[in-house]
Amino acid sequence: MISYRQHVVSLVAVFLALAAGVVLGGGPLSDLGRDDSATAADTLDAGDQRTLAFAEQFAATAAPQLYDGGLRQRSVALLTAPGVDEEAVTGLTAQIEAAGSSVAGRYDLGTELLSGSSKTLVDTLGTQLVEQVESGLVDAEATTYVRIGQLLGRAVASTGRPERPGSDAETVRQSLVAAELVTASDEDARLAPLVLLVLGEDAEPTVLAGLVSGLATTATGVVVAGDAASAANGDLADLREDPAATQVTTVDGVETVLGQVSAVLALVREIDGTGGSFGASGEAGPVPLG
Repeated sequence: MISYRQHVVSLVAVFLALAAGVVLGGGPLSDLGRDDSATAADTLDAGDQRTLAFAEQFAATAAPQLYDGGLRQRSVALLTAPGVDEEAVTGLTAQIEAAGSSVAGRYDLGTELLSGSSKTLVDTLGTQLVEQVESGLVDAEATTYVRIGQLLGRAVASTGRPERPGSDAETVRQSLVAAELVTASDEDARLAPLVLLVLGEDAEPTVLAGLVSGLATTATGVVVAGDAASAANGDLADLREDPAATQVTTVDGVETVLGQVSAVLALVREIDGTGGSFGASGEAGPVPLG
């Protein structure tokens, strides 16, 4: 017998796929993000606007039933890159709460970290921290940005339930903040089992891949999310070309409610470590269901 939740899952999958096609894929906005002069108002006709508005409203309304409390007792560490869309971050936070969870702490990654412009600082700090924390906590032989990704993960994430940061986590967190590589909204925030990294713009591909690879070894699950432009020819597109992407789940289209719901469904899915690439440009499909 088909359950109510199964009906919701099927319907949301249809609407996410439909709206993704209208907004981000083969529809009239397939090139949006490539041309800064293009806007949704310029390229959508009245019918497409109604379809998109209905799909967005449907996703927002159905999301709590679809989540089914899937993030309950599993908080999320929110990492944001320079140039991130704050409206998307607000929407993602609301969807995390709708899934029964909360943001344990927000950490803004500095331009000097993601641009690769301060590699000497990052390398020196990483070497020093490896010597200060418990032996084996971080791979001392890892490359500069994989190592700093592991350290960042130790500062914000856990592989179990949410927990208070120990002395090693506090040391790393305070050092990253003092070096102005990271800004923390709450330096006493609990470690979270799930990490959501929201991309902005102009991250150095090798730096981003190293950070993501390092983070993936220190958390129960990691989701990397970006907007349509990032997936078309930006940071998310670059990451998806790197082997590091196979260690996490990637989601595009987070400037829309549809993409935000998909990102939170990906967090739920990451609890079991399933991974995949989702969204209008995702190889695994428009939305991580099942």
